[in-house]
Amino acid sequence: MQPVSSLHDVRLPRWLLPSGWPTTGGTPCAARIDIAQGRIAAVRPAAAGASPGAWRLHGAPALPGFVDAHVHLDKTFTLPRIRHIEPGLLGAIDALASDREGWTAGDVRERAGRALQWAWEAGSTRLRTHVDWWEADRVPVAWPVLRELAEDWRGRIRLERVSLMRIAFHEDEAEARRLARLVAAGGPDALLGGFVHTAHWNEPALRNLLLAAQRHGLDMDLHVDEELTPSARGLATLARLLREIGFEGRVVCGHLCALAAQDEAEALATLDAVARAPITLVSLPATNLLLQDAVAGRTPRRRGLTLVKEARERGIPLLLASDNVQDPFCRLGSYDPVDALAAGALAGQLPEPFDTWSEALCRADWLERPTPAAPALVGAPADLVLFVDADVHGFPSRAARRVVLRGGCLAHGTPPAHWTAADAHAPAVPAHALP
Repeated sequence: MQPVSSLHDVRLPRWLLPSGWPTTGGTPCAARIDIAQGRIAAVRPAAAGASPGAWRLHGAPALPGFVDAHVHLDKTFTLPRIRHIEPGLLGAIDALASDREGWTAGDVRERAGRALQWAWEAGSTRLRTHVDWWEADRVPVAWPVLRELAEDWRGRIRLERVSLMRIAFHEDEAEARRLARLVAAGGPDALLGGFVHTAHWNEPALRNLLLAAQRHGLDMDLHVDEELTPSARGLATLARLLREIGFEGRVVCGHLCALAAQDEAEALATLDAVARAPITLVSLPATNLLLQDAVAGRTPRRRGLTLVKEARERGIPLLLASDNVQDPFCRLGSYDPVDALAAGALAGQLPEPFDTWSEALCRADWLERPTPAAPALVGAPADLVLFVDADVHGFPSRAARRVVLRGGCLAHGTPPAHWTAADAHAPAVPAHALP
């Protein structure tokens, strides 16, 4: 794959641009991006002129490579073989249980590998998958398979694995430590996880889980309050326990639907506590819109979206992600984080999806500890997603057709002729190249 040396007249989101960037009528001016040795060497206003051989994008929007921070590769693409699914979260859990009995390493590898290919083509550079761990004394079949796939895809997609365990497994402190050791042995991209829900609320077990993670230097990723029960206290309790323990890692919390059902003062007080804790939030619009307030034959009255605007106002790191794809929990999905943004923008009435909320698809550093204060393009790998048909005003509409660059080289998609033919010295670029 021949590298691209420069992108000219490309529109970057406001959140990614340095302070003092020129604007026209309050709108950021287009940029020129210079690329050298697979990294972004410079970003300057397009008014500086194009370099020889530059691709001229004529104002097309561009984003850095995506992080899909919450998916389920072990479950994915199981929907076609499951005949009946009762509405709601518990119905989906029951439907999957019977299918899971027939999982083999080959079955998981084929389905998860297909998902990774879709994610690559969408422009994702990092995925974090939860892995159902339903028996404390047996490692699930998907756990080693996904570790193998992580190695197979290394250098293209970073794949992390989270042990999605029942909170009751951690009632005994010694057992909690044993499970944490087992997860830690899974490698540097393994994280400790759990499912925190009012149906099996257990604060002592949650404390043991956190202490075990702390002891073994593990970051955590939890399903928290995936329900519309106003009495759910998982997130509030977690923020308090982290403070009491002095937790030194990073905790990512997905779903958090209950915040939208609680008294506003109480919900906002919880978010105030989260803002003081080492917590990143992940909203999963598509799955939660389908699962929450789901009753057969009845139009849902309540949305499953958590309080994304209020979290962002408090400076809490917040990401949007795909979650389930074509399984009992979500019959839709494509492993394209832009689809998650589209669902969230409509459900949450999010203003300026491109200039503001696209940040929730790209900030992989928000999964780290500590999180940097501001993003920077210069010096980063030239992993970019260029949108052929979209514009910033209607984004993410018409965002399906795209060109994906990895290390400054064409990885997927076909650049339009008017991007590459505007300069007679433009380098020849292969029309389509897959990894």
